[in-house]
Amino acid sequence: MGFGQGLSGLKSAAQKLDVIGNNIANSNTVGFKASSVSFADVYATSRVGLGTQVAAINQDFTVGNLSVTGGEFDIAIDGPAGMFRVVDESGAVMYTRNGQFSPNKEGYLVNAQGQYLTGYTFNQATQTYSTEPQRIRLPMGNIPPKATGTTAAGAGVLAGIEARGMNLDAREKVPTVTPFDHANPKSYNMSVPMTVYDSLGREHRLTQYFVKTADNNWTVHYQLDDDTPLAASHNIVFGTDGKITSATLSTTLNFPAANGAAPLTIPVTYTDATQFGGEFVYRFVQDGYATGEYASMGVSADGTIVANYTNGEMAEVGYIVLADFTNLQGLSPVGGNAWTQTADSGAPLLSRPGFNGMSKLMSQALEESNVDISTELVNMIITQRTYQANAQSITTQSEMMQNLLNIR
Repeated sequence: MGFGQGLSGLKSAAQKLDVIGNNIANSNTVGFKASSVSFADVYATSRVGLGTQVAAINQDFTVGNLSVTGGEFDIAIDGPAGMFRVVDESGAVMYTRNGQFSPNKEGYLVNAQGQYLTGYTFNQATQTYSTEPQRIRLPMGNIPPKATGTTAAGAGVLAGIEARGMNLDAREKVPTVTPFDHANPKSYNMSVPMTVYDSLGREHRLTQYFVKTADNNWTVHYQLDDDTPLAASHNIVFGTDGKITSATLSTTLNFPAANGAAPLTIPVTYTDATQFGGEFVYRFVQDGYATGEYASMGVSADGTIVANYTNGEMAEVGYIVLADFTNLQGLSPVGGNAWTQTADSGAPLLSRPGFNGMSKLMSQALEESNVDISTELVNMIITQRTYQANAQSITTQSEMMQNLLNIR
C-alpha cells in the first residue's frame, strides 16, 4: 500500500507545482487571479489512509494593484465586486477583470481576444438606454450641429441665450441722439456681440444694443450679422432695488430662414440682471454649437462612456455593465483571463458600477495580477520538499520489499 500512497503524494505535489508555475508565469498578466490547491485524504475500509488527492483548485479573486497607464481605453475595476461582461463573435458570454480594450475597425471596444465589451447603450434621439446589454461602439461620424434656441426648456437647463451676472450701469445717461441707429454709437449706451448657430451649424454674430430710455428703463435692440436690426425690441425694467422685474425677464427673437437653414427662434433670458451704480459687466451663454469630429473617449467612475468632440461638446454613448456572482469559485476558467457561468456559480447580477454594491471604475488604469511572487516561491520550496518526501517514502518501501525478497 505504501507505493500507492507515495504515488498519490507525488501526483498531488506535481499538480501543485503546476499551479504554482502557472501563477508565476502570469505574475505580469493584467487581471490574472492566482490559484491554490486544496487537498483531501483518501480512505477506504481500512483505518490507514490510501494517500491524498486534489480536492479543488481555488482561485483568489482579491483585487490586484491598480496601475495608471494613461491609455485612453484602459479601464480598471476599483474594488472586488464586479467583472466586465464580454461576448465573442458567436454571442457566447464571458466575464473578465482584464480591462485592456481598444476599438476594432468597426469602432467596437474589444479585448486582445476579440471579445466585445458590453453595456447599456444610450439613444440620443429618444434619450433612453437599451433594455439589454449591447456591444459598445464608439461614434464614427461627426456630431450634428445644434441651432441656438432648440433646447427644450426645463429647470436648470440652458435653453437659448442666458445673461448670467449682467449689470447695467445705473449712472449711464439717456443718449442724446434718437432714434436708435446701430451705425451711430451715440444712439445707444453699449453693445454686446456674441456667436449663435443656425440649424446647419454655421456661426452668426448676434449683437445686442442696450439703450437707456429713462430711469430704471432700458431697451434692447437685436441685430444678426450685418442685417437690419429686428423691428421688435425688448424693454427691461428695474425696480428701485436695482433688480429686474419678472415681467421683463425674457423675450424671444425670431430671425427668418436664410441660405438653406431653418428660421432661428431664440429665447433670451436676462437671469439675475441688475442695474447698480457700477461698471457694465455681462456673461452670455448659449446652447448652440457647430458640427464636430470625434476626438476621444472618457469613462467615469459609474461606467458612463462619454465621447468628446473637436467642437468642445460631449455626447453620452452609454454605460458599462458589471456582473457579480454569489459563488465566484463556481465560475469556469476558459483562458484569456475569462470565466464562464456555471450551475455552481449561479446567475450573474448585472448592475451599473457604483450601484447595488458594485465597485466603481477607474479610467486609464489597469488591474495588475494579484500573484505574490515571494509567497509563490516559498510555496514552491515547500511543495518541492513534499515531493521529495513522497519520493523517499517510495524508495523506503522498495528497500523493504527488497529485504523481504532476500529472506531465505
